[in-house]
This record gives sequence, C-alpha cells and structure tokens, in this order.
Amino acid sequence: MLLVIDVGNTNTSLGVYEGERLVAHWRLTTARDRTVDEYGVYARNLFSLVGIDFKEIDAVAVASVVPPLNFTLRRMSEVYFHRTPLFIDHTTKTGMPILYEPASDVGADRIVDAVAALAKYGAPCVVVDFGTATTCNAISARGEYLGGVITPGIQISSDALFARAARLPRVEIRRPEKVIGSSTVGSIQSGLYYGYVGLVDGILRRIVEELGGAAHVVATGGLAPLIAHGSELITNVDDTLTLEGMRIIYERNRQ
Repeated sequence: MLLVIDVGNTNTSLGVYEGERLVAHWRLTTARDRTVDEYGVYARNLFSLVGIDFKEIDAVAVASVVPPLNFTLRRMSEVYFHRTPLFIDHTTKTGMPILYEPASDVGADRIVDAVAALAKYGAPCVVVDFGTATTCNAISARGEYLGGVITPGIQISSDALFARAARLPRVEIRRPEKVIGSSTVGSIQSGLYYGYVGLVDGILRRIVEELGGAAHVVATGGLAPLIAHGSELITNVDDTLTLEGMRIIYERNRQ
C-alpha cells in the first residue's frame, strides 16, 4: 500500500492507496510544531479507525509546501513505516514538462494537481486549487505546465476584513440566497462569496482564452464545492485530485 501526504499551509491531507484504489483519506490541520512521534501516532491511529494495518504500507510519497515539516515527515516515515519517502518537486519525474521560470518556484501541490488533471480530464485544462492561497494552473494542449495565477484565498480575505474593520463581525463563508444583503452579516457573506466567484470566473475566462478558447476546468481543495456551485466555468470538482496526482507521480518514479 502507498501512503501519500499532501502538506499545505493550513491543512495536511493523507491518503492510502491499494494499487489505483484510494482506500481511505483524511484531512488534518497542519501543525509545524508536531514531533516525529506525534505524526507517527496520528497516522497509526487513523489507520486503525478504518482497519488498515500500518505494516502494509510499503511506500510513502510527500508533496509539501511547508519546508520546516519535511525533516519531521521524513523521519516519521523512516521510524514508523521503515520507508524512505519520495518528496515530490520540480526535479521529480512527472511526465509533464514544466515551463515555469524558474521551475524550482512551482509548489509541489501545483505540480501534482496538474499531473492528475491531465491524466483524468485531458488537455488543455485548468486546475483551481482552493487552499490557503487559491491557485489557477494552466496545462497546454501539448500537456505542458505553463504556470498560472496565485491569489489570496477566500478565508484570508475574510480574516483580513475582520482584522482591519473594527465594527464588522467574523462570518461564516457560505452562499447567500441573494446578492443584496439585508443585514451586515448577509452583506459581508455576499461580498465574500459572490465577489470571490466573480474573481475566479474572471481569471478563468482569461486563462481559457489564452489556452485557445476551450479547456477543462477542474476545482479541488476544501472550498471547491462551495465556489464551484456559483461558478460559470468550473466543470468538475475533484476532492482527491492532489492525492491522485501523488499516486501517479510515485508510480512513474518507481518504474
């Protein structure tokens, strides 16, 4: 079995694959101060909840955008699973040319998202990943990673508004029934939701135009279902796209 670990700035996702089948997956809060033992115990406890024997893990792959955790996860893999993990980055064999400059600046999450989207949905395509930052990643008709857009995530926008405006309350991010808010809470929710949908669709429209006028648009990340519901351009929501990309890249590097 293959354990894949996607380390983001806010959340860490884990998945266990048996061949091409995703047996189980979980989403945790990313904690930079957790020790090797804490991560190992967390992983073993999660496995036990779904009846997976940790001794069946024979490979580990990691995609991390939090460098301080890389050593911790490497040691966790070595100590608890007796495996040296594959850390995915721009130097890993992915099967996808990276045209970004410099290639070393491309986050591992953006690479694995692009590889999975190309394999599952074809080219050209665009991946929108709703994480701490929202990224839009463009793959050409020839299967090349071109680059994309990085913008503050909707939660960052909400937190900044609450922090900088003394009289405005913190609100739940949700889709209001109407754009015109009849209360302060409703007005903020409308601004956050419809404003962000407009931002995403505006960016996607321009990217698709630059790709030649047609492309698959895939969304992933925690808030992907919420934003996709109001989007005119997102055609697919894939909650496990990043994990699938890691599996594909691991298989390509095992051969």
